[in-house]
Amino acid sequence: QVQLVESGGGLVQPGGSLRLSCAATGDTLPGYQIGWFRQAPGKEREGIACMSPNGVVTYYAESVKGRFTAFRDNDKNTLYLQMNNLRPEDTAVYYCSRDSTTWGQGTQVTVSS
Repeated sequence: QVQLVESGGGLVQPGGSLRLSCAATGDTLPGYQIGWFRQAPGKEREGIACMSPNGVVTYYAESVKGRFTAFRDNDKNTLYLQMNNLRPEDTAVYYCSRDSTTWGQGTQVTVSS
């Protein structure tokens, strides 16, 4: 049974960068649809990046296009989200998911001066 553990969140100033990691144990990430989601206070969870089973990113939310990049390291069985030019509205708990059935515990990202 796969388990997902996110890390890399924190407090960053507007315009700054963070790289989130989603490490999988117990099973592989390749061969499954995987994605990054986020949930801001008082809002519904939204999908922000989706990767097909063969590792191609097929979707970015309009709000993050050009600023966020999702990529995968198969050797490390880890999914990443590189976030640049962060904005206060990016503040949220970020989650990774495999097939939208297995979820990590989330990592908090706060963008504030």
